[in-house]
Amino acid sequence: MKLIVFGPTGGTGHQLVEQAFEQGHEVTAFARNPEKLRLQHEKLEVVQGDVFDTSSVLQAVKGHDAALCLLGTPPFNKKMVRAIGTRNIVHALEKSGIKRFLCQSSFGVGDSRDLLPFHYKYLIAPLMLRAVFKDHEIQEEYIKASELDWTIVRPAVLTNNSRTGTYVHGFTEPNKTLTFKISREDVAEFMLKQLMDDTYLKKSPSVSC
Repeated sequence: MKLIVFGPTGGTGHQLVEQAFEQGHEVTAFARNPEKLRLQHEKLEVVQGDVFDTSSVLQAVKGHDAALCLLGTPPFNKKMVRAIGTRNIVHALEKSGIKRFLCQSSFGVGDSRDLLPFHYKYLIAPLMLRAVFKDHEIQEEYIKASELDWTIVRPAVLTNNSRTGTYVHGFTEPNKTLTFKISREDVAEFMLKQLMDDTYLKKSPSVSC
């Protein structure tokens, strides 16, 4: 498949691009600072652009089979990069007739909030991650209101551990056996799997180890 990845320079985005090559996909990496990607591959095309620039996003998505969004910002950034950027991506995909869209959100957003451990639900989420979760909530609203074939992936706390291929996904009840952590490599693997699987079409699976 020919994929366009928004947010390829972040930890999970970088892993996703690498694994996409392993699976034989062509990748367009859309990045504000392409020099941060530090990847070279015969199937890689790098496009410098800003997700706030609607015209550059529209031009970049043309000709692709699917788009994957892994936008991120520091915890106290108030620019709503995820929400506004995703809104622009969604509009560009709709105008271009591209249906498949995968987006990384966060465990604890939306109806997954009730599944958070006590200290995350009442301390970390409302105090330290309030702006991040608000950004993700609006981001998810734009996606769910779209006409796209979307899947929103909600990973637990991200780590730099190696890929295990072993994780729980799509759970809807509290699970005390989970660590509420998952490696970026595992998240990238799970997201790429959804390209060939309709199990979570127009759904928002949480994923954790």
